[in-house]
Amino acid sequence: MSSLVATIKKAYTARQFKRRNRSLSGDLSLTILLGLFGLFSVWPLIFIINNAFKPLNEIFIFPPRLFVMNPTLTNFQDLFIVIGNSWVPITRYIFNTIFITAVGTFGSVIIGSMAAFPLAKYVFPGSKVMSKLIVYSLMFNGTVTALPNYIILSKLGMIDTYWAILLPSIGGTLGLFLMQNFMVQVPDALIEAAKIDGANELTIFWRVMMPLSRSAWITLIILSFQSLWGTTGGGVIFTEKLKPVSYALSQIVNAGVARTGVASAVTLIMLVVPVVVFVISQSNVISTMATTGIKE
Repeated sequence: MSSLVATIKKAYTARQFKRRNRSLSGDLSLTILLGLFGLFSVWPLIFIINNAFKPLNEIFIFPPRLFVMNPTLTNFQDLFIVIGNSWVPITRYIFNTIFITAVGTFGSVIIGSMAAFPLAKYVFPGSKVMSKLIVYSLMFNGTVTALPNYIILSKLGMIDTYWAILLPSIGGTLGLFLMQNFMVQVPDALIEAAKIDGANELTIFWRVMMPLSRSAWITLIILSFQSLWGTTGGGVIFTEKLKPVSYALSQIVNAGVARTGVASAVTLIMLVVPVVVFVISQSNVISTMATTGIKE
């Protein structure tokens, strides 16, 4: 008991010493430094927002100005005019994007979580090898795997279908790696208690693991959403009616210098949704990144 009391006193003394070492000037300097980094990070976002409301004469000013002087909605009006003249309705492009994003995000979360559960909580022949292969797969860039993916999708007859985008997204290993490392932290005692109560593996996964891994799968939703929202389907989708809205907007942007203002409006529109989703869920992302890798 005396040793326990001594340990507590030592820890308390060390904490007090640590607090005395933190001065007001040090905290203020750290706040200013973090504020400068924050301004540096938010600078491109401010520039994109202002560019969308600039007339052409302000967009081409050199050196470029951060803030707009004569705000206008002309860029958005021109965008709607161009979209209205398309032979495929813009609503079709929007539907394709929403469908691909929703199905791909849902599939990546469910498949990734179901595959991560046995790897995180059970030992079976080949489990360690599979875990290492998952880590190694993260080393390969998407450009490197583009050709093998195309060959596999072609053999499966999925080229020029929604599955050409959905299958690589659902089968990605990033979500599996993230969920596995988070599920490892869940105490095994909870699983044993659920088994004693008569729960089967599916019930344990759905009623125990998924609620406790909420921060991880919300982070995975954000990552999958951002990846699928901006995809153009180039190289795997050729039918115009199956292409997402990002493809249609990219075609407008590539029309020439005359549509530079329209391109600024397009950039803002494509940026708004992912940023809003991230801002709403940022606390879960921070929680996941802070706790991933901590062992029981």
